[in-house]
Amino acid sequence: MGETKSAVKFRPLKERVFVSYAAEAEKTASGLYIPDAAKEKPQKGKIEAIGSEVKDVKVGETVLFDKYSGSKINIDDEEYLILKEEDILGVVE
Repeated sequence: MGETKSAVKFRPLKERVFVSYAAEAEKTASGLYIPDAAKEKPQKGKIEAIGSEVKDVKVGETVLFDKYSGSKINIDDEEYLILKEEDILGVVE
């Protein structure tokens, strides 16, 4: 059975994981603010839920993934990503 700790009620199936994007810096090191239009989506996120066939990652881990992988969805005005476990490049420790 899949595991979830997210406030959002979503349960991925089989080998899929449900990921929230990691927060991006709002300003540069020199103090300049970055407008939303100039920000790229991060390639890092926190696993919020996993499907029943996921073996190598756990809920709560921060992972890196390819820029164009997965399916983006919006729930309660927040953007999330649904990935296959094989699309995860690695775990950030």
